[in-house]
Amino acid sequence: MTSFLIIYLSVYSLAHYYILRKISAAFPPGRTANTGIVLFMAVMIMAPIMVRLAEKNGMEAVARFLAYTSYSWMGLLFLFITLAGTVDVVRFLIPAAEKFHKQKFARVRVLPRQLFAIQAMLAIAVYGYGLFEAADIHLEHIKIVSPKITEKTGRIRIAQISDVHLGLIIREGRLKKIIAAINEANPDILVSTGDLVDGQLNHLIKESGLLATVKPPLGKIAITGNHEFYAGLPDALDFTKKSGFTMLRDQGMVIGGINIVGVDDPVVKSLGTGSAESEHNLLLAQPKGNFTLLLKHRPDINQNNIGLFDLQLSGHTHKGQIFPFNLLTWFFYPQQAGHLTRLQSGSLYLSRGTGTWGPPIRLLAPPEVTIIDLVPEKRME
Repeated sequence: MTSFLIIYLSVYSLAHYYILRKISAAFPPGRTANTGIVLFMAVMIMAPIMVRLAEKNGMEAVARFLAYTSYSWMGLLFLFITLAGTVDVVRFLIPAAEKFHKQKFARVRVLPRQLFAIQAMLAIAVYGYGLFEAADIHLEHIKIVSPKITEKTGRIRIAQISDVHLGLIIREGRLKKIIAAINEANPDILVSTGDLVDGQLNHLIKESGLLATVKPPLGKIAITGNHEFYAGLPDALDFTKKSGFTMLRDQGMVIGGINIVGVDDPVVKSLGTGSAESEHNLLLAQPKGNFTLLLKHRPDINQNNIGLFDLQLSGHTHKGQIFPFNLLTWFFYPQQAGHLTRLQSGSLYLSRGTGTWGPPIRLLAPPEVTIIDLVPEKRME
């Protein structure tokens, strides 16, 4: 956590310094105005930390106000830096390109004040669209044909939610939309592949009650993500149980004739508790001949386990949530979010996530509820 805070404060402070330089170049502020801008930026840098402190001390109204304000600012800041940074990179590359081609390119002369205004208005407009995209939940359908799904069992429909991040920003209103999408699909099983919650949970009584109303015939299964541990594991487990989920923590069970294995997020190891049993041993211990579904928050693929599961469902990346962060998540997790990845044996589906974390927007990474149909393989007569 200390390392994370150092990195966060360093990077976020540099981002604000970049914006301050842009403001100074476009609208040179007076001494008083400059002091006010610096103070505002200092508060915004510290606000996410203040949110957690306010939550911890039961100051929910203060925490919610700071969360909406600071995370909205964070989203706008990132969008503006993306636009302004792109322009700066192009400006830097133009002289080199002119030298390479041995000719001068036509240039558009724009005053710093005009350029700043255009970039700021574009950032605000894109942010507005990002709010719309974040609330526009998509139903993604996947069909898996397998000889391990018998004609007697018939089709098994699984609904996956991931990275909902119920907390100060994702609340009852958004959850109702998610539940409506789940109910529309009428699944046999509902699974949550981690990060169902975010932050303190004592104010989410309505949300657990809403989730408890979803009662698929074969049950509801959940696993931990990293944020279950950040929120406080005992409270997260209690919330998940009250919401009607069975939590699998390095455990397997058979439901509807299929094996479901759920593993803890790796952050558990940093807390010193470790895993009760290895993923490999868990998969080996499952009844042979059954379709095996592996629930794993992060889309890590253990090559030693290829062939021991038929489908892995994961989340965690949000597909970057805000373009071009998807390029960063792709660097760490090269699997394509929102698409089925065929493995040497079995498949992986990486969800784009259902909610938002941090800024309450999405850009070119729409949220989803995933519907997976496991169907029998038709035999030739």
